[in-house]
Amino acid sequence: MNLANRYYKTDCTSYEDMAQHCRIALPERFNFGYDVVDEYARLDPDKLALLWCDDHGRERRFSFADMKRYSDKAANAFRKLGLQKGDTVMLTVMRRYQYWYIAVALCKLGVVIIPATYQLQAKDIEYRVNAAEVKMAISVADPSLIAAYEEAAPKCPSLRILSLLDGEERDGWLDFDAAVEEASETFEKPTEADLPKNEDPMLIYFTSGTTGMPKMALHDFAYPLGHAVTAHYWHQTDENDLHLTVADTGWAKCSWGKIYGQWIVGTAQFVYDMEKFDAEKLAEKLETYRVTSFCAPPTIYRFLIKMDLSRYDLSALRHAATAGEPLNAEVYRQFYKIFGVKIYEACGQTEGVPIFANWRFDEPMPGSMGKPNPLYRVALLNENGEVCEPGEDGEVCIRVGEGKPTGLFCGYYKDQARTDECWFDGWYHTGDTAWQDEEGLYWFIGRADDVIKSSGYRIGPFEVESALLTHPAVLESAISAAPDPVRGQIVQATIVLSNGYAPSEALKKELQQHVKHTTAPYKYPRMIEFVEALPKTLSGKIRRKQLREEAQKKAEAFRAEFR
Repeated sequence: MNLANRYYKTDCTSYEDMAQHCRIALPERFNFGYDVVDEYARLDPDKLALLWCDDHGRERRFSFADMKRYSDKAANAFRKLGLQKGDTVMLTVMRRYQYWYIAVALCKLGVVIIPATYQLQAKDIEYRVNAAEVKMAISVADPSLIAAYEEAAPKCPSLRILSLLDGEERDGWLDFDAAVEEASETFEKPTEADLPKNEDPMLIYFTSGTTGMPKMALHDFAYPLGHAVTAHYWHQTDENDLHLTVADTGWAKCSWGKIYGQWIVGTAQFVYDMEKFDAEKLAEKLETYRVTSFCAPPTIYRFLIKMDLSRYDLSALRHAATAGEPLNAEVYRQFYKIFGVKIYEACGQTEGVPIFANWRFDEPMPGSMGKPNPLYRVALLNENGEVCEPGEDGEVCIRVGEGKPTGLFCGYYKDQARTDECWFDGWYHTGDTAWQDEEGLYWFIGRADDVIKSSGYRIGPFEVESALLTHPAVLESAISAAPDPVRGQIVQATIVLSNGYAPSEALKKELQQHVKHTTAPYKYPRMIEFVEALPKTLSGKIRRKQLREEAQKKAEAFRAEFR
């Protein structure tokens, strides 16, 4: 059973068909809790919704009937605590199974959910709670998180309730699992007047930019429907699949791949609650549970192809996808060689659903983002606001002049100035740069502030990283700009070496020559640094801003020493 065909055309046979006919039929009031979870519970109550496991051998299975029951109990618990439509609740719950019925319960009540990473410090919690006027926080029972919340709470006047999962009891904290267990299974749906409208706030993600404190990207109740296309046409899942997206619940990738679109199309979610990433343990889970559809950031694919997977039976895996950072063509080729499965790349932002993807009809092109999402009207604009010709670099923009498309964010919550900086002249300006080829495929260059300008040349980090990854010594690489008094900026490579290779000046020269012969000579890295690991976010993205800042500090120290 697949509810997706209630909302959009699910039988498109080509990209052209999809681009012309795939539009969301938005109901007057859409609520993911009632219209998806409860509807599956009514039509097919025993259908598997969630299969959860962890590193300690624990396993839980939830049908849609289970999800309805637990979300109703959780909603009653929230009501008893005094939460109402429009209130905000922050979750730092890692990959705990409770996230799924908590998110559904809050949706049913119209309470705004704020997922957050579990690595927040006290100052981060204080900022987020005060910026969003958070009423309640739910957290895993991690000692560092508990300490951070307790340090921040006295400075957060809106925060009334602190609660813990995992059956943890602590003074000043509510045992949320116990509160849910004690709550009634009979849930009274809000009256029509109290139900949220499509345009009401449903979800807020804090997203970092290049300057200032993190922004609050606000999504409405129609947002989940935008991800029906994500699941069906990019992840290629249906009611018979078991899908794993590797992501923590605190990041937007969870909304992309672990709940909304996948449940709309009837796909069961596989959640591996890993304590830390281990490629071999991940491969074991893929084999044991016979996962059929898999999505992970390029970082994880790089580790998978470097290990010996011959002892694992991954024959159930029929589809692979990636997003978060550009996928290097060499990683694509190696993964296909090992598994016989092609990786379908997509590109987007916390502010929306995928903007581009390699869709289910076409052969994925290694290194390309694919083609635009038909829910969006996408264009590349040059510095004069004109649409770019094929082959010309431009900023990725989404048309909003005729109204906000389903799946795109509503703006930055409580920050009209920052919204206006990217939402003007009838377009949402993403800040990403790309170019389009003659076949209609789009190719990522980088964030506008990541593009390196050296001696008059514009160099995208991705193309240099791709060249480096074709050398067997390179496991991972990150390209950033380093300041240079003559050229303005030069290309700096920060490299993690594969097993069996050691840093040396000879290897640096070899890698420089390799890049010169693989891509244009002017793009080679004039500076190379070998490191044990690259700085990354929890979602697997390389922290390029941190690398730029470190390069700037080194340059300043060098100049000061010889002044």
